[in-house]
Amino acid sequence: MDSFSTVIRTASHEQHREAETSTFMSDLLGGRLGVQAYARYTEQLWFVYEALETGAGRLASDPVAGPFVRPELFRLAALERDLAHLRGADWRAGLSALPATRAYADRVRACAEDWPAGYIAHHYTRYLGDLSGGQIIRDRAEKAWGFEKRGDGVRFYVFEEIGNPAAFKRDYRELLDAVRADDLEKQRIVAECKRAFALNTAVFRALGEEFPLSA
Repeated sequence: MDSFSTVIRTASHEQHREAETSTFMSDLLGGRLGVQAYARYTEQLWFVYEALETGAGRLASDPVAGPFVRPELFRLAALERDLAHLRGADWRAGLSALPATRAYADRVRACAEDWPAGYIAHHYTRYLGDLSGGQIIRDRAEKAWGFEKRGDGVRFYVFEEIGNPAAFKRDYRELLDAVRADDLEKQRIVAECKRAFALNTAVFRALGEEFPLSA
């Protein structure tokens, strides 16, 4: 029988690919969009991580979600440094969430408040994605817009406190395998994982509408 971490990965594979290959992300990584599009995307991430991490403290002692709350993963401070670099010191004044981003952040917050197992689904899709595919985005952003390597502008993708990402991801998958949930609850977590990817894809779609490539 497959481990839960394998089940969750294979079940959400299609949604994961759809998110990764969205037109906006392809255009961004292909260097066809300017730094403003990257800054706008970074802004949207702020709302999602604000929802993820504001709820984390309350969940730290939860028997289901608690083991996943790892301060070395937290991204909000890094995002804020990036936004200050991209938008200037008063970046908060111009901060605005797309409706799709608001829906995504609201769902994360609802899970954090009412359903710890559902929170894990969002935690997994975000942080493991940042540790993996996020590194490709960092590399492209450094090359496309001349950010200092692992410096301001791309700090979101740099996990200073995780010396060995491969080992960390292995440990994380072990946490998933040991999650305190019965089979029905695990199915619900998998469904929430798919929902998380769909919410993420909706943000990419909205960004693609805001930054269309001139035909």
